[in-house]
Amino acid sequence: MRDQQIRNIFRTSKLEDADGPGLNPTKNRTMGEIIAARFSRRGFLKGSMAVTAISATVSPIALLSATDAQAQGRVNGSAFDFPEVTAGVDADHHVAEGYDADVLLRWGDKVFADGPEFDPANQSEAAQERQFGYNNDFVGFIPLDGAADRGLLVVNHEYTNEHLMFPGIVTIKDGEIEVSDADETRVNIEMAAHGGTIIEIRRVNGKWQPVLDGALNRRITAKTEMELRGPAAGHARLQTVADPSGRKVFGTINNCAGGVTPWGTYIMAEENIHGYFMGGLPEGHAEAANYERLGIPEATYAWGKFHERFDVSKDPNEANRFGWIVEVDVMDPASKPRKRTALGRFKHEGAESVVAKDGRVVFYLGDDERFDYVYKFVTAGKYNPDDRAANMDLLDEGTLYVARFDEGGRVEWLPLVQGQGPLTAENGFASQADVLIETRRAADLLEATPMDRPEDIQPNPVTGRAYVMLTNNTKREEANAANPRVDNAFGHIIEIIEQDGDFTATSGTWEILVKCGDPSIAEVGATFSTETTVNGWFGMPDNAAVDADGRLWVSTDGNSMSDTGRTDGLWAVDTEGTARGTSRLFYRVPVGGEMCGPCITEDMTTFFVAVQHPGDGGDDWEGHGRPSYYEDLSTRWPDFDDAMPVRPAVVAITKQGGGKIG
Repeated sequence: MRDQQIRNIFRTSKLEDADGPGLNPTKNRTMGEIIAARFSRRGFLKGSMAVTAISATVSPIALLSATDAQAQGRVNGSAFDFPEVTAGVDADHHVAEGYDADVLLRWGDKVFADGPEFDPANQSEAAQERQFGYNNDFVGFIPLDGAADRGLLVVNHEYTNEHLMFPGIVTIKDGEIEVSDADETRVNIEMAAHGGTIIEIRRVNGKWQPVLDGALNRRITAKTEMELRGPAAGHARLQTVADPSGRKVFGTINNCAGGVTPWGTYIMAEENIHGYFMGGLPEGHAEAANYERLGIPEATYAWGKFHERFDVSKDPNEANRFGWIVEVDVMDPASKPRKRTALGRFKHEGAESVVAKDGRVVFYLGDDERFDYVYKFVTAGKYNPDDRAANMDLLDEGTLYVARFDEGGRVEWLPLVQGQGPLTAENGFASQADVLIETRRAADLLEATPMDRPEDIQPNPVTGRAYVMLTNNTKREEANAANPRVDNAFGHIIEIIEQDGDFTATSGTWEILVKCGDPSIAEVGATFSTETTVNGWFGMPDNAAVDADGRLWVSTDGNSMSDTGRTDGLWAVDTEGTARGTSRLFYRVPVGGEMCGPCITEDMTTFFVAVQHPGDGGDDWEGHGRPSYYEDLSTRWPDFDDAMPVRPAVVAITKQGGGKIG
């Protein structure tokens, strides 16, 4: 209760933590109900499900009595072999023995040679536009000239925590917490700290470092001019007073996960856009139902007080210009990023892609809210590996699908195409633009399956499968066999097996890889394998990566806020053979932080990970219940300097002496 009270006061933390109340009004069967029915119908699991099913029936004592070899990460049949990190909570980060975790870029670090040094007591919009942004989330690496030791690091900056960023925001008098009102200067700094960073990095003597005079270095902010492209571009619902064309928009916000395309562009995914808008629509306005489905306006931020476009009472269409996938040509720092409307508008967690057998490109997309959906987009055109220019507009044409899972273990991909099924003018979809602007409502009508907060979805090109991170759903009111709790507090991972390994397929099958949480607590119902140690289990899967060997790595969000006795981190998860469902801890973040990224290089010698909002929350690392804010922080990672606040940062993990990670 105390943690939630603190989150209610520090609203930017609440926005990221809550991810909305669950706005799906349909009675479509939820994934939990489908899982429960499937378990009941089958009675006992078969095939690949048997591995995870068996672990649910084993005594918790068996799991906790792993041998010393298991504790060191050496498990029979496992694809991984590293000494496991001990789970816990403290002020610093920790990586597996034999590895280095070096801070590469921190909030406020220079992105350009002529950028100003970071001065937290004298921040400005102009300085922040030349510095690394706040709350790094997605991390991607794009090699330059095919070199393994030189490339572009692309990083999303999802949102800002003013109580951790600025002095004087929080005061405590007589035990009461007071938070100061926003001012225009602070708001403009926040806007500059959003968006993304593109920066050249180079490995020198085994260690990565930024190249500040890199010709391709760039900051993208909430004010950067962008183009709207695809079927919805120019539509009347995207037109504003400032932009009657409906084709130009300023800025991108709340960029969570993302992706790098096969042709080397950078994908930014706009997620929790609802918190940036305030005010109310005029009575009877045509966008009322559309905005209600997305929770707009929520007014987490006060931007609308100083920038009228974020006040829906003054600019009713502006919110329709956010919630898209953004593509950036990193090779041209003067290019305008493009919001690709063909991929739909919702709370995008990310957009990871894979080239299908026939050359088309498939993007997997999660709508990160309780009871919302899993999507994929299949390009109409084919990827040309020999002609980058020919690929630059592939994302403007294709088919967007939404997933329906059934209790028989089948998944159907339903096309979101105007004129098909219920997506007609009679139901408010006069054009494909309407379908894409109101993607959620279109998916509702197709009776897609409401999920438990679908976040990152990672295709595995080695196996033809995709892994869906389902973080949690604390709004669940009925227990079921897959989630034997009134609320699914710890989430699970679903494995999609596309038919014939074809990522463009419109049907396939699904299994549960693991149900998350502490296996030593029987009522939690976690299903990690019995080889998983007391340090190896986790809750709240969020982002993921599949390395060049097809191995799955999972990062988490929310463990430190759920009394698990551990922070978030990066876990290696076996998906094949006798070790399937085994997880082990590789890296953990400081108190209050979230583990984002992660990005492993093609040669698997470097793991780039993002530590987001370290020091946030209602406890210090010793368990003292108190708010953490600029003047009284639970950690001052990564500088541990009393003159410096806590700073989100990207970390480069390498093996001591070199070599493959894991």
